[in-house]
Amino acid sequence: MANSAQARKRARQAIKQRAHNASLRTAFRTAVKKVAKAVEAGDKAAAQSVFQQSVKVIDRIADKGVFHKNKAARHKSRLSAQIKGMAA
Repeated sequence: MANSAQARKRARQAIKQRAHNASLRTAFRTAVKKVAKAVEAGDKAAAQSVFQQSVKVIDRIADKGVFHKNKAARHKSRLSAQIKGMAA
């Protein structure tokens, strides 16, 4: 247990930050799943529009440091490749 006032406050802040980061990680995963679902549906135009929205979410979360920028780039690249591989 934290013994000083400063340590107690940092513990409180860590709990709040952890919850916030957890919600951002969930948003990241949801954005990736939305694109994957659109690709499975087979509609290339819809998949591209969902991808554009998801890229914004993924980049924003990577900028905050919740995920590494390379991880975000890897996900975007793979999703883009899946969309390009779809039949028009």
